[in-house]
This record gives sequence, C-alpha cells and structure tokens, in this order.
Amino acid sequence: MKKQLMAFAAAAMIAMPVAAQDIKVGVILGYTGPIESLTKDMAAGAELAMKEVNASGGILNGRKIVPVRGDTTCTDAAAATATTERLITSDKISAIVGGDCSGVTTAMLKNVAMAKGIVMVSPSATSPALSTIPDNGLFFRTAPSDARQGQVLADVLKEKGVKKAALTYTNNDYGKGLAESIKANFTKIGGKITISAAHEDGKGDYSAEVAALAAAGGDILIVAGYLDQGGKGIIQASLDSGAFSTFALPDGMIGDSLPLAIGKDLDGSYGTVPGTDSPGGEKFKGLATKGGFKPGPFTAESYDAAALIMLAMQAAGSSESGKLKAKVMMVANAPGEKIYPGELAKGLKILKDGGDIDYVGASAVELVGAGESAGNYREILVKGGKITTARYR
Repeated sequence: MKKQLMAFAAAAMIAMPVAAQDIKVGVILGYTGPIESLTKDMAAGAELAMKEVNASGGILNGRKIVPVRGDTTCTDAAAATATTERLITSDKISAIVGGDCSGVTTAMLKNVAMAKGIVMVSPSATSPALSTIPDNGLFFRTAPSDARQGQVLADVLKEKGVKKAALTYTNNDYGKGLAESIKANFTKIGGKITISAAHEDGKGDYSAEVAALAAAGGDILIVAGYLDQGGKGIIQASLDSGAFSTFALPDGMIGDSLPLAIGKDLDGSYGTVPGTDSPGGEKFKGLATKGGFKPGPFTAESYDAAALIMLAMQAAGSSESGKLKAKVMMVANAPGEKIYPGELAKGLKILKDGGDIDYVGASAVELVGAGESAGNYREILVKGGKITTARYR
C-alpha cells in the first residue's frame, strides 16, 4: 500500500503544471545624476512595453517579464559597472535596457556585459565610438549615433543663418564625440566654430568657462552638455554675464526641466533630439499618456528597446542572451508584418507561429550597421517657456 501511495504521489507531481519562471530584464539608467529629470519617464516607457506583453499572456508560453531597475548615475563608470554586475549575478537578469549616457554604457558593455554574454539595448547612448567597439554582437541602440546628429544640427544652424558659433561640451565620451561631429559637419557646410571647449559637470561657478567662450565670440553658443548639470550652469552664467542670449541645444540638453530652471530667457533657443512623427510615434504618445507619464526625450526609444528584447526572445524561443542576440536585427527590420506600439501581442503571435515581423515601434526603428538606429530627429524651439516642435527631420 505504501508503494502504491508513493507511486500515486509521484504521478500527481508529474501531472501538476509547473509555473513558468519569470524573466528578469534590467532597466539600467541614470536615476541620479545629470539627466535624472529624463530617466523616470524613460524607465516608464520601457516598463510600459513589459506591462503590455504581460497583459497579453507573456512570452515563451506564458512567462512574465519582470523589470529590475539599476542606477548608472550617467557619469560614474565604476558605479554603473557595479550595478550591472549585481543585477546580472544576483538578480539574474537576462538582458538590459540601457545604459543611458555613452561613457557608462561603454563601461557596462566592456567590463560586464561582454564577459557575461548579456544583451544590451540602449535607448540613449549616442557616442559615435559605440559604433566600432567590439561587442560580440551583444550591443544595440534605438537612438541614432551623434555622427548623424552632428549633420542634422549643422543643417539647422545653416538654415538659421548662423555663420560662426562657440561650442562647449561636457568632458566625457558623449560630449567629445558630439562636439567633434558638430564641428566637422558645420565646418563642411561653410560655418566656423570659434572655440570648442570642454566643461566639467557639478561646478557651482562657470564664469571662467563662459569668459573664454565669449572672448572667442560667435552668433550663438552650442551647448553639448547635460540639462540638469553643467550645461544648465553654462547657460545661466552666459545669460547673467550677457555673453550669449541664444543657444543651440543637442539632445542631452532637451527636457522640460531646463526651461523651467532658466525661465523666459531661454525662449528662442533651439536644438535637436531623436524623434519621429511616424504613425508609431503618435500611437506611443497615446499609450504613454494613458500610462501616466509624459512621452518626452528618449521615452519612445526606451519602449522600443524593451520591445526588441522581448520580441527577439520570442523569435529565438529562449530568454538567453546568447540565443536572442541573433534575432534582434531580424525582428527590427524588413521583411515581415509591421508592428507598432500597442501591437506587441500581435508580433509575439506571428513569431510564435513561425512568421516574420518588421518592428517599426514608437521611434520608426530601423537598425543598420552595428545594430544602431538609422536615425530620425525632432527639431525643437523653446517658446513661451516650453519645448515645442518646429519640425521633424
């Protein structure tokens, strides 16, 4: 009788359904530091895609996606590396949405992700250097390289009639790469950069830096920095001294916190940030508003980064980065049925049934070269104390 009971119990255990194991995905962004005003909504964008997939029944036969946040600080490579190491080894994340700023993203990739074989999809790291560093096929980005942004911003300056410009940049990989691109492209179309000078973040006084910029002169000051730190300080010091009154603002300077901090004196300044007026962009705006956050800079790219990871998992039939990395480019590009925000369940089903998709997403995703976005830009104008859209490029 005892043997019969044991056999029955064993058979019952075999017959019981085993709960599908959750899949953890890191959302590793600068929740503190010089872009902290942006990252709350960026994380919300990534997690919106995860909630959408979970609400549809999950992936890989019902497995749920669990976001795990980690802080890069945006500027501290050691802190970003330690955070990434912890999330991979202790939290057992399968892939990463992140990093955010280019320097910490490079450190995360080189120091941890490559060694551990973990896929990273960054929504906002834009340094041209990330296009060429070895990555074992693990690194992708949904924001375009600053090699492209330099061309776009140079075109904007020319159209505005700018002949000469002073340029300051944050002293890190992002700032240096962007400054080089802006200078090369503006010079190529006949413009002149009177000075290209680095600035450090976190200082209380930027009067010396502004004095050097003013001495060089220019029709405008290009500020390739961060909106919550040095870039803001440079602008305020320029206005206080009367050195410059109009500023060209690349992507790291664009967000609601800057005009809120500077006030009406920022009106008339303009710049560029990744963005699109595609059908997917409009759909995402509605989903974001419904989800309780503002569709601001890099939020669409964050949604798309998370979506690409999950769709690639489904296509690979596995949550292992070593397998899903080969599917990211496939789900992002033609051929296949176009998939937009709010249609992730549709995309997952097509892939499960063996079909092909072309994930267009919220930012008109098209991955080229080393797995990076081909690039769409929104030209902005500060007007009435707010960031407004001038046009899309």
